[in-house]
Amino acid sequence: MKRRDFNALLASAAVAWPFAAGAQQTGKAARIGVLLPGPPGDYPELDAFYQALRELGYAEGQNIAIERVYAEWKPDRFPELAAELVRRKVDVIVVASTSPARAAQQATSTIPIVVDAMADPVGDGLVASLARPGGNITGNTFLGPELIGKRFGLLKDAIPGLSRVAALRHPDAYGEATMAGILTDTKEAARALEVHLQLFPAHNPDELEGAFAAMTREHAEALISLPSPMLFVEHRRIVKLAAKSRLPAMYNAREFVEAGGLMAYGANIVELFRRAAAYVDKILKGAKPADLPVEQPTKFEFLINLQTAKALGLTIPPALLATAAEVIE
Repeated sequence: MKRRDFNALLASAAVAWPFAAGAQQTGKAARIGVLLPGPPGDYPELDAFYQALRELGYAEGQNIAIERVYAEWKPDRFPELAAELVRRKVDVIVVASTSPARAAQQATSTIPIVVDAMADPVGDGLVASLARPGGNITGNTFLGPELIGKRFGLLKDAIPGLSRVAALRHPDAYGEATMAGILTDTKEAARALEVHLQLFPAHNPDELEGAFAAMTREHAEALISLPSPMLFVEHRRIVKLAAKSRLPAMYNAREFVEAGGLMAYGANIVELFRRAAAYVDKILKGAKPADLPVEQPTKFEFLINLQTAKALGLTIPPALLATAAEVIE
């Protein structure tokens, strides 16, 4: 065999066989269970996760199998779906956020669980500490509650005379501790900036239009969208409803601004999902979740859409524009 042919064979073998020692010995493809809180559909962040897996050498149908289950935005289905993945004997379970992670944690103490974007993993009891998770769960946190005050401040800077702010919230988004923290921080931020806070819940996508109708009835002057996987997935619809209601809005991810929202400040959610693929790779190669530190984002993006500002009749102060990482004109 020629040397270059031998090298090519080694390279192809490395791509086709990159998982844990147990899987290598049996010759079986690794099985990844993915529990999604919503229905089947378009998930750009999940596409990024799959792409990152491909870049790490994993190909669905060749050296990995992916078992997907969908909760259809019904949190009470998380336990049965997590149990279903356990019955399917997957090698690792991947979930998008805290609530399905808790259900998976209750379903198994042995199968590794990777969470794409947790809010407060320690406060919600998912891990013992960020540096040493200690159990079968690890993944990324997006610092949900900690950034709410910053978002309120940026919104007030954009609209100096702002007095009434509507907060769109998904009550079932995370664990009780995190949701209580988000609510407390939201109220404190509004109080510190001397704006009247109005809370509008949406338990599922069907309640979004009603929430915006209520904002109009209550004469809200601006909107802040609180962290939630459901609200993130529904970002295009939320942006359209905000535009229809003529509400300048602050969001927590760039996707909202790219879809036409006014402003956003937060971690790059798609990048967190890409990072989750690295956790899966390490686990399939033998690492234990207990020894893999939970990662926190170190970079936050502030984006402004000037087209939207113009449509709303807003003039964004130059000093605020100068602080934006990206301005859409």
